[in-house]
Amino acid sequence: MKDHHIIEGYEYTDIIAEKRPLLDRAGEAVQGLYNFWIVLNNPEQFNSYTTGAVKEVILAFRQASCDRSVVAVIFTAVGDKAFCSGGNTKEYAEYYAGNPQEYKQYMRLFNDMVTSILICDKPVICRVNGLRVGGGQEIGMACDYSIAADTARFGQAGPKHGSAPDGGSTDFLHLFVGITGAIESCTLCEPWSAHAAANIGLINKVVPVMKDANGDFISNPFVDTSRHHDDWGNPCYGAFKTGDARDQAKQAAAACMIDQSLLDAEVNDLAYRLAMTMPDCLNKTLESLRKKKLEHWQQNSETNRSWLALNMMTEGKAGFRAFNDGPRHNREVDFLELRRRLADAAPWDEKMFDAISPKG
Repeated sequence: MKDHHIIEGYEYTDIIAEKRPLLDRAGEAVQGLYNFWIVLNNPEQFNSYTTGAVKEVILAFRQASCDRSVVAVIFTAVGDKAFCSGGNTKEYAEYYAGNPQEYKQYMRLFNDMVTSILICDKPVICRVNGLRVGGGQEIGMACDYSIAADTARFGQAGPKHGSAPDGGSTDFLHLFVGITGAIESCTLCEPWSAHAAANIGLINKVVPVMKDANGDFISNPFVDTSRHHDDWGNPCYGAFKTGDARDQAKQAAAACMIDQSLLDAEVNDLAYRLAMTMPDCLNKTLESLRKKKLEHWQQNSETNRSWLALNMMTEGKAGFRAFNDGPRHNREVDFLELRRRLADAAPWDEKMFDAISPKG
């Protein structure tokens, strides 16, 4: 057999990339068949991707595509706090901010990462083990399926932190949730719970991962899963609890432990169901459906890349530095002061950055 891998025997350092046996309905390994697990491995920074990690994700998806024994790709991350919070803001603030030519090179890699997911020769399952926000939301939506822990939350962060969600969300999100929901999420950056995300069609399934003191799985106590409406008749399913209800949820969560066994079982079951189809017919069907994402992505990704690079001289520089350097309780610029200064035609100089940066 011909070897079609670009690099044979590469040892991954920034991510985990490995073959794991395909499991049947009884949980037994299927002889000779595997799933390829691509695992982001930066839990201390909410599994944000560094430049090195982006390069390895691209290579891993190519490796999975070329492996004849692989049934599906499982794209996930280490731990239970986050699938991915997006780009590494420390790297953004300390290297790419104010350095547009370098950020444009970085965005070439990011675009290639998204494309590598969209053209993968295997079905791609996003195992959402926690927070999926910003660029994490974008690489997650590039996947074919999403199964999430009910502790996950989903959303964008761009306009809050000096960017635009042009790494895929302005291309894909409306295909999942409609234009109204996409505009609201991309501009206001207010997160959805996993239950709300499933309810509006963003993800395929939600699985509990919290066990109480009796060892029983419980639904995420921070989320209201009752079917009701607010005073204006708007549905409220999956809303995050506030006030006294949130305080009670904290007490309930403190007595729980995290167990991802049901999440793994659902992911493995989906991969097995995919294995029980004709492989070429499955791939052709996915390729046809992915065209809806690809037509938007390929139309916009290069011009978006150029704008995002130039933005690192102004709002990107301010936003990422604020997030990286600001105090824990305040990592956003002073939006109102920024708008006042721009209304007075103030230039983007160091006086501007100092005036709008968070204090403390």
